[in-house]
Amino acid sequence: MELEPVIGLEVHCQLATRSKLFCRCEAGFGGLPNSRICPICTAQPGTLPVLNEQALELAIKAGLALSCQVRTQMKFDRKNYFYPDLPKGYQISQFDEPLCEWGEVAFEVEKGVTKVAKIRRIHMEEDAGKALHPDGLASSLVDLNRAGVPLVEIVGQPDLASPAEASAYLQALRRTLRFAGISDCDMEKGSLRCDANVSVRPKGQKEFGTKVEVKNINSFKNVERALQFEIARQGELVARGEKIVQETRSFRDTEGTTVSMRKKENADDYRYFPDPDLPLFDVGAPRIERLRAALPEHWLAKRKRYQEQWGLSDYDARVLTEEPATARFFEGVVAAGLAPKVAANWIQGEVLAFLGETKGDIEELKTTSAQLRALIAMEEGNELSHQAAKKVLRRMLESGGEPRATAEALDLLQIRDSGALAATVDAVLAQETKVVADYRGGKETALNALLGRVMKATKGKGDPNVIKELLIAKLKA
Repeated sequence: MELEPVIGLEVHCQLATRSKLFCRCEAGFGGLPNSRICPICTAQPGTLPVLNEQALELAIKAGLALSCQVRTQMKFDRKNYFYPDLPKGYQISQFDEPLCEWGEVAFEVEKGVTKVAKIRRIHMEEDAGKALHPDGLASSLVDLNRAGVPLVEIVGQPDLASPAEASAYLQALRRTLRFAGISDCDMEKGSLRCDANVSVRPKGQKEFGTKVEVKNINSFKNVERALQFEIARQGELVARGEKIVQETRSFRDTEGTTVSMRKKENADDYRYFPDPDLPLFDVGAPRIERLRAALPEHWLAKRKRYQEQWGLSDYDARVLTEEPATARFFEGVVAAGLAPKVAANWIQGEVLAFLGETKGDIEELKTTSAQLRALIAMEEGNELSHQAAKKVLRRMLESGGEPRATAEALDLLQIRDSGALAATVDAVLAQETKVVADYRGGKETALNALLGRVMKATKGKGDPNVIKELLIAKLKA
């Protein structure tokens, strides 16, 4: 029997606010354990939550960026369960009336082949804390810095048919959220977390098989690894005639396997009910339309514009829209007056190569897009050779500084004075008598050889146009 997998992803995304969802505590990553907490996020008696309006607007923008329908009124519910890192004994979330519903994510299955997967719902909720289990200790520790951090949960439909599709979907979703300014979506810091629901069924069957949830997936690669293992595991159970158990499993990165965490014979009963401490919020159609109008350009639209308006190749457009900061830097150079293709070549050939070597982030560059434009203007004005300009840019990327001052410090400005170059030209002509004879005998290519000798003698600083004029004048004299 040929089986096919059915996959749906549930993605938690931390919203890019400075403070938590219902209090003013800092929402950033890290910090000393339990240093970013207050009576509200630790659920002290008598405290009341107050909604972070920026978090609400970011959640709305997430829905709009993913083509969702957004409710004009919104409520919060209490999701009741006990865990040591959940101080209240319940989580403030949304149950039957999520903020956003029925969106979609377009992603590439393979180059040139696009698929659209549906999003069932996006709802707001607060994060829990973090339980720590240090080696050698007989007890666990709890860090509540993360408790109350604002999240949206993005629940996808089971529209994905392979581990590769799941990874591509997650990457496209992450890029959409980053370009819209919703979150940094840093999986290493936990601001984007993914759980996968997967089942198998006979190929062509409409009914779903028994669903298994896989948790603790922390990278695109691990999405594929976890799903590949789980699909194979379920396939082996079917082949042996055994029953697949509905359960939650955890992915073990080091082994590439999943292990059972808990059985789920029936749906969890979280005893949801409307949170009595939070009112019904009037989101308002005008607010939704204001946020829709302010949405940044979608990365797919940006990629298309780069090709259609600026004549970039598909490859160039893909590289430059991989990260929003790269696109911003590129567009800044173009806005400063550089041709798009020239800007693309410099950014891909030098800037991104430097970041790849240093494991750096383009947002932390010491060189601005305006400075890069100014440097290339010096090359275009024959003040620097192409190779010298690359050396200057490398120093600027490493240490900062303005192009001209850096070029002067490296002694790379081109020598354009014919009087200063004449002596070097005479010395080369006197030394390269055979090449001179070849040129005078009709071998035009000998001129390039002589030009190369003079450039070498000037350590690449001579203006090749001035040198060429001097050479022709002296050779024909």
